[in-house]
Amino acid sequence: MRVSERGQITIPKRLRERFGMNHNVEVEITPTERGLLLTKKTNAAHPVDRVYGILGKDALGVGVSVDDYIEELRGR
Repeated sequence: MRVSERGQITIPKRLRERFGMNHNVEVEITPTERGLLLTKKTNAAHPVDRVYGILGKDALGVGVSVDDYIEELRGR
């Protein structure tokens, strides 16, 4: 591969297909001791972020705090 005058490179088709680097996929370039590391960015959300706030403000009942709920679960 060669770097073009504008700093562009062409990733061979077999490597793009192998690593799922299709049209408009964003990549990150990270400097390392051995050179540059090219990695595909992912849009995957952390599992906690996907469910955060799913129950809503009054999911436990009006006026029930999380501490009250935990105490009830523990049987105290």
